[in-house]
Amino acid sequence: MSIIDVAQSRYTTKVFDSNKKISAQHVEEIKQLLRLSPSSTNLQPWHFILASSEEGKARIAKSTSGSYSFNEAKVLNASQIVVFCARTTLDEDYLNKVLQQEQADGRFANSDVMAGQHKGRSYFANLHRFDYKDAQHWMEKQVYLNLGNFLLGVASLGIDATPIEGFDAGILDSEFGLREKGFTSLVIVALGYHDEDDFNAALPKSRLPLSETLTEV
Repeated sequence: MSIIDVAQSRYTTKVFDSNKKISAQHVEEIKQLLRLSPSSTNLQPWHFILASSEEGKARIAKSTSGSYSFNEAKVLNASQIVVFCARTTLDEDYLNKVLQQEQADGRFANSDVMAGQHKGRSYFANLHRFDYKDAQHWMEKQVYLNLGNFLLGVASLGIDATPIEGFDAGILDSEFGLREKGFTSLVIVALGYHDEDDFNAALPKSRLPLSETLTEV
């Protein structure tokens, strides 16, 4: 299946078959998809919660109570749940942590290349921290970049997915102590296989035409 076939066939699942589970091999591939996503300047300002157990899914489902109860069944019936979280701070310690990991992974031919990488990433980090004053928003955009990569990736594995913004981030952050750890939840993704009663599975994909969304020069 080509990448265009995957993009054409993937869709947002509305009803999951709770009896169908993702294989252990695919779960490991899901973890690697999260890890290998691109981000601006390789910042990787994220953390993920992966729930496979009924207990784990129930903890996440607490955030779909009240006004968001329409999403509770998706969380409980999915095979796995991934919570995408963003960092809440961007400081020198974190920039150096990323730099040291790059060095350990052999990305620098010499100390000058390493210093250049740090200088370039610090430039953009400081631009968003001190000039634009939108560091949190910038980091959250990187998490959503990961989300897009992730949705296409799991679809290529034949796994159905539902990105969920309808949840109480305060409840979810509190449940897992995220804010104390320097993170906040942004989006939940339910993973599994759609139920036969999922009306959205049979609907045609609808997108605006390229004549309106694309300019070629």
